[in-house]
Amino acid sequence: MFMSENIEFKHIPIMLEEVIEGLDIKPNGIYVDGTLGGGGHSYEIAKRLVSGGRLIGIDQDEAAIKAAGARLSEFGDRVIIVRSNYAQMVSVLQSLGIEQVDGILLDLGVSSHQLDNAERGFSYMEDALLDMRMDRRQEKTARDIVNYYSQAELTRIIRDYGEDRFAAKIVAKIIDFRENKPVETTGELAEIIKSAIPVKYRLTGGHPAKRTFQAIRIELNRELGVLEESIEGMLDILSDGGRMAVIAFHSLEDRIVKSAFKKAESPCTCPPDFPICVCGKKSKGFVASRKPLIPSDEETERNPRAKSSKLRIFVRKREENE
Repeated sequence: MFMSENIEFKHIPIMLEEVIEGLDIKPNGIYVDGTLGGGGHSYEIAKRLVSGGRLIGIDQDEAAIKAAGARLSEFGDRVIIVRSNYAQMVSVLQSLGIEQVDGILLDLGVSSHQLDNAERGFSYMEDALLDMRMDRRQEKTARDIVNYYSQAELTRIIRDYGEDRFAAKIVAKIIDFRENKPVETTGELAEIIKSAIPVKYRLTGGHPAKRTFQAIRIELNRELGVLEESIEGMLDILSDGGRMAVIAFHSLEDRIVKSAFKKAESPCTCPPDFPICVCGKKSKGFVASRKPLIPSDEETERNPRAKSSKLRIFVRKREENE
């Protein structure tokens, strides 16, 4: 019934031209792709580096590491690949003797490979065991969340992370189902969700299970928490003129990025009527554009998964005594 994982790792890089332009790559610079995936963005970065330049690719998914390693092998020692979470970026770089970098890229969310490989349990389109782990060394799976979270906890994550108006109804159906047996597969969960949503609403807004699956994935992999906890530290390791580019697909992810970039640009906490700043908090740089970049109509037509993406870029400016 379930597919093998022995399929090609593919991930179409989102807003590739905009990312490359936004990072303003220096041929001898040091760059970090914190969400390496299949290496699509990284390939274009590495292609622009000379022998003195370096690209460090980080990903927690073993399949991504293998696929990107093969794809980037032509660049030799210009590329270093590390299996880790981008939350550990600072310590990964320190272990390599790197204190500052010229650019950082995060392409958030789930990869096309993870969605398309039914065995990974991310997709509501094919039946598979409930899994959704980005790092399969982790023991906890989506099955644990669906079957062992309380009614209140499940309602919170589906309402907040899935932004689903029918969160309470969906959870009530899950609770009813698991009283008889555990929810084991993506197919079972998708049918439970479908049964909770009124027929007239199933006809609009995409698949009825989309938001709930998204919410469970975000909770399981701590996607929002990891981003919120690590983004400031990543900005701190950018060199003068260094750039951080973040592609977000979820409104809550984008809100975290927008807020962090705004705070880094204008950290002063003094009352607005103070004639001079006395809090001592200095700007770390500036946001490259007030509004996020979004994919072109042509790109979303070629790659529908790009539709909800937003790209924000921050440019680091250091003072002389830093």
